Amino acid sequence: MRAYLSVFKLRIYTGLQYRAAALAGIGTQFFFGSMFIMIFVAFYAHSTEVPPMTLSQVITYTWLKQAFLALVMLWLRDNELFQLITSGNIAYEMCRPSGIYGFWYAKLLAQRLSSALLRCFPILIVTVFLPEPYRLELPPDLLTFLLFLAVLIAGFLMVVALSMLIYISVFVTMSPGGSLLMFSIFGEFLAGMVIPVPLMPGWMQDIVYLLPFHWTADFPFRVFTGDISKLGALKGLAAQLAWLAALAAFGHYTMNRALRRVVVQGG
Repeated sequence: MRAYLSVFKLRIYTGLQYRAAALAGIGTQFFFGSMFIMIFVAFYAHSTEVPPMTLSQVITYTWLKQAFLALVMLWLRDNELFQLITSGNIAYEMCRPSGIYGFWYAKLLAQRLSSALLRCFPILIVTVFLPEPYRLELPPDLLTFLLFLAVLIAGFLMVVALSMLIYISVFVTMSPGGSLLMFSIFGEFLAGMVIPVPLMPGWMQDIVYLLPFHWTADFPFRVFTGDISKLGALKGLAAQLAWLAALAAFGHYTMNRALRRVVVQGG
């Protein structure tokens, strides 16, 4: 455990050094957030039916998505880990006294957390003071905010567990492109990163709710907006933890099988 904490701290300190990249990312996220919000404003202005979420909730959802993008996006990757697998340098990782799954998991946690810490606070602070209807609305009460933090952390841990499956798949494919493309396109949509799940057709929602992706982004953001009740948030947190345990166990199992069959080429 000490080794995992050490690599976590080291990667946090390293990630916090990239302030210029964070500033560029903040500008990009403000642009895309504003673009999505204008689309939703136009959609709600011409809607003939009562939407399942209010415009204020959708706008808050959109800003949260931009603020915590580094925590929940599946396409964020560590190219160093891909190179270790494809170049054969995974042999050095196998010589470490610590498990590779836990070691890489700690690295990915720190990478995402450091990026999010640099970006989320400026976005949240600015968007709270924007004029209506572009403002981020605060949670209705303190308990809702605390529940949001709990489910966001659980969703964050789930995202890293899902990301680990991408790296493990490269042991078989030897090319990260396919796995990244598949997880980025399908995973991002199913997580509610394009539109909130309640705005999807009913038949599509039935599919989404069977998969783990929506627990990573859609569920925490809807808890923040008050679209999900406190009891629903507690039940969802239990489901998140169950999915996290299943994903981590499956990832650890497949990692061990991949390492037993790995072939290291080169000299």
